[in-house]
Amino acid sequence: MELYIRIKDGKPFEHPILGNNFRQAFPNIDTENLPPEFARFVRVALPVIGVFEVYRECVYELVDGVYTDVHNVRLMTAEEKTTKIAEAKANLRPNWTLNEETLQHSPPAINSLD
Repeated sequence: MELYIRIKDGKPFEHPILGNNFRQAFPNIDTENLPPEFARFVRVALPVIGVFEVYRECVYELVDGVYTDVHNVRLMTAEEKTTKIAEAKANLRPNWTLNEETLQHSPPAINSLD
């Protein structure tokens, strides 16, 4: 995906623009020779968020010479983790068990018929 972003006061401004939209909005700008107020942008997919992680934000930053998404994720605090486990336990079906590391619910064992 071809993307560009506007640079204002040395920082990314607003959101990335698709290449075709960029050329329509700025027909006199050569995308192979961008002026300093524009830069190429590379989209980075959202990372997989762990069970006990919290997605904070996405910011646009210059990384290795290219403007890109930088996703900020943090670990839950002990209190947040305890609350999340308690909520998962409260939603268990009768006789089911909870793996507190993955928050996966497991059904009760099925008794074999002899």
